[in-house]
Amino acid sequence: MGGRMNPHGLRFLVDVGVGKGIEKYLLEEGFDTKAVRDIDPRMEDDEIIRIAVSENRMVVTMDKDFGELFIIL
Repeated sequence: MGGRMNPHGLRFLVDVGVGKGIEKYLLEEGFDTKAVRDIDPRMEDDEIIRIAVSENRMVVTMDKDFGELFIIL
């Protein structure tokens, strides 16, 4: 985690398509951040959602159809 404390308790899961700069920024700002690229770069979207829900994380993604999966699930 970055140098600051996470004042808002926000937790993020950063998808592979998102630039490393965003991930770095979140970490430097002290947010609890995990990167899909560090867990499994080939992870399917439904697994990303499962992790996000089970760990109470917001998904940061560039995948334009990702939101549709929440409606289906």
